[in-house]
Amino acid sequence: MEVFKFGGASVKDSEGVVNLVNVLSKTNSQDTIIVVSAMGKTTNALEKILDFYFKNKNQVSSEVISLKEFHLKIIKDLYKGDGNDCETEVHRLFEELQVFLKSNKSPDYSFVYDQVVCFGELLSTTIIHYYMKYKQLDSFWLDARNCIKTDDYYRSANLNWELTKKNIVDQVRHKSLVITQGFIGSSLSNFTTTLGREGSDYSAAIFAYALDAKSVTIWKDVPGVLNGDPRVFQKTKLLNQISYREAIELAFYGASVIHPKTLQPLQIKEIPLYVKSFENPEASGTSISKGRALEPNIPCYIVKKDQVLLRLSSIDFSFIVEENISYIFNLLHEYQMPVELIQNSAISFSVCVNNKYRRLEELVLVLSSRFNVEVIKEVDLYTIRHFDSSASQFIKKIGKPVLLEQRTQETAQFVV
Repeated sequence: MEVFKFGGASVKDSEGVVNLVNVLSKTNSQDTIIVVSAMGKTTNALEKILDFYFKNKNQVSSEVISLKEFHLKIIKDLYKGDGNDCETEVHRLFEELQVFLKSNKSPDYSFVYDQVVCFGELLSTTIIHYYMKYKQLDSFWLDARNCIKTDDYYRSANLNWELTKKNIVDQVRHKSLVITQGFIGSSLSNFTTTLGREGSDYSAAIFAYALDAKSVTIWKDVPGVLNGDPRVFQKTKLLNQISYREAIELAFYGASVIHPKTLQPLQIKEIPLYVKSFENPEASGTSISKGRALEPNIPCYIVKKDQVLLRLSSIDFSFIVEENISYIFNLLHEYQMPVELIQNSAISFSVCVNNKYRRLEELVLVLSSRFNVEVIKEVDLYTIRHFDSSASQFIKKIGKPVLLEQRTQETAQFVV
């Protein structure tokens, strides 16, 4: 089997869906699993619905209608009036979403988040599946939640590898062309879970690992892996080849082209990963495999925006030693604060965190009982792999105060 993953940008409209089918025809679609993200900005729209759900329920209905119209327009453009079966299924999914929003009693944002945002992937794969049938491509639609089994750590669930592998083998065996959802799974209690934002890449790697796939190809709106996000950095260059190790480093620091967990299962079984352009499927893109040197060997730039810098100092000027650091990290774990960077001295401890779970105020309240706490919001974390003199000039050109700087032999990080 080969595994193809298509992101939201590649299926943002009817032309994207048509192009996906064209890519399949050019690359021989037999023995392929297609993992698809939500269409365009659908996940953002569902997150907006969630915000209204918790803050202003009167706005929920109009936002749901708007999102439904977006998907129905794609169907209309694809079929020119001949997509009744697809339309019926999309209406059913939106009814299911509205029933959940009306009946849910849980106040847990993360739980509700996973039950709602999953509809983005369910909708996209449904529309694409029906269009593939319309174009005489015999595909099997697979609900990933029946395969991908996780714990109940909502919004960033941990995989039950053994059960997941068994489910995938059982449900994909003897099927030639399968379309399924990225990003989503389910707990042992059968509630929907998600694997972390942009987790569709990880889903593709999970399927590849379970099936000993020949390769994984991620189809993007860029030529491959670049040495910086072209939406943020100017004059980016294509990286022709990367080792698993280097790709894991880039993903860990936040390179948006690959999900951080994607490389680990592929590396274990030495399954090559290709990142290619869906606009130019014949181009070579970037290959990621065992022991491949970075080519070309140039600085790679990564930025994580809207982070939070916490500066802690001991109230009585005592040293911040192992006991204090252990206490701090336990709290960071308890309050679901992903740690991006740490630095400590004898009486101070600085940590850059991502407040994605919105629990900063709770954390600071607890920390303040033992430390002086300074909170600096809306900071940006820049990471430069293979740092050199030209990269140093780049940081100066940003024109913002550097609040924290840290360097190793190959990596420099700056909180600004």
